[in-house]
Amino acid sequence: MSQGRENPTVPLELHRISGQPLPLIVFRGALPLDGDPGGTCEALFAGNGWGGGWQNGIYSYHHFHAMTHEVLGIARGYAKVRFGGDEGPLVEVAAGDVVVIPAGISHKKEGGSADLLVVGAYPGEREPDMQRGLPHEHPTAAAKASRVPVPATDPVFGAEGPLLRHWSGADRARG
Repeated sequence: MSQGRENPTVPLELHRISGQPLPLIVFRGALPLDGDPGGTCEALFAGNGWGGGWQNGIYSYHHFHAMTHEVLGIARGYAKVRFGGDEGPLVEVAAGDVVVIPAGISHKKEGGSADLLVVGAYPGEREPDMQRGLPHEHPTAAAKASRVPVPATDPVFGAEGPLLRHWSGADRARG
């Protein structure tokens, strides 16, 4: 994991997942929590070109999306989330944090508060697929994930956001 500051008030963490070209990005304390934090978060993502928003939790089994990247905003509570399989990093996230998950990286909630509220969204008009990482899924899922383009915007900071700087070096076209 590396840390840096892309916005003077929002710490940024990068987590490298074995075998994945794009890092997992965690923005700490990026979301406003007053009023309706779930609605505010969903509107922020939509305003920055990340649609298909939903509000719920995080599955307690490994799953991933081969056809799209995903953003998770923690609107309330906290969670411990394992990324990249059983040997991947366990990341603690809390209200106000945002996680941007590249296509193909599995995630699973391993613990958290009873009041956890997560807002999810996807870049552009992309529809999420649900993959469980079963052996028969691997060949096609990996190929699909490698073709998902880098998003046109950062879900939190828009067209000039740090996501684009950290993902632009990847061998992928912007979409």
